[in-house]
Amino acid sequence: MKILVVGSGGRLGGALVRLLSTQHEVSGLRRADLDLADAGAVELTLRAAEFDVLLTPAALTNVDYCEAHPDEAMAVNARAPGLMAQVAAEKGARMIHFSTDYVFDGRDPAPRGEADAVNPLGAYGRSKAAGEAAVLAVSGAFLVARVSWIFGPDRPSFLDSIIRRAMAEDEVSAIADKFSTPSYSHDLAAMVEVLLAGEPAGGLLHLCNAGECSWQRYGQVGLDAAAAAGIPLRARQVGAMSLADMDFAAPRPQHTAMSVARYREFAGALPRPWEEAVDAYVREFRDAF
Repeated sequence: MKILVVGSGGRLGGALVRLLSTQHEVSGLRRADLDLADAGAVELTLRAAEFDVLLTPAALTNVDYCEAHPDEAMAVNARAPGLMAQVAAEKGARMIHFSTDYVFDGRDPAPRGEADAVNPLGAYGRSKAAGEAAVLAVSGAFLVARVSWIFGPDRPSFLDSIIRRAMAEDEVSAIADKFSTPSYSHDLAAMVEVLLAGEPAGGLLHLCNAGECSWQRYGQVGLDAAAAAGIPLRARQVGAMSLADMDFAAPRPQHTAMSVARYREFAGALPRPWEEAVDAYVREFRDAF
């Protein structure tokens, strides 16, 4: 297959290019190659490209920036995916667009399913929800995959940050009352590979590692993995902070862990638990910390 990855410079995009290139002809577009806020450039670039499959992990993801620039967020996260979907449909290509757990309001602590109603709290979530709708309005055969809390080697994440802080500081802390699921970009790419190998699946699909946790628990598992890997740490415990105490410009949903039951039905197995994925990442990339 000829696969085009729009957003190949990010954590997920980089993982997709690396894994899928072993079996397919893969090309990528980074932010410097294509300004998704420029509708004309999006159409021209995509029409000129040759692909059987379009993967679009590119997005404007800075939540506070989106809150201050809602029009730009809508252009990048909603209008551009809709335009890319139109071109993909014209070419007869498959498309997997990537969205976010921020489309939920986070009020219900139960894991979110694909059938649950969206109710985003801020400009970022609203733009991503609009992007989902735009893609699926073009074709119900296209897939919108929601992901959350991605970590991986292509760009520093919360996990990298807290380990490096613990190497340099005596005390570290993280939010203890916001919950979702950490997801290893390597594992997400493998899930996409499974999806591409099977019969085309359309609609909404939640992709993440299994389980859920708070930012504090996520950080603690990361520090435990770092200590086990021999990474020198000054801080070994992650203290608790409250979401209400944070001075964020944009609202954050509190409970956005997602169920992967639909993925299990498709793949025949659950993704590995997020704790195992964190440990694997830290061990493999210990020299990068």
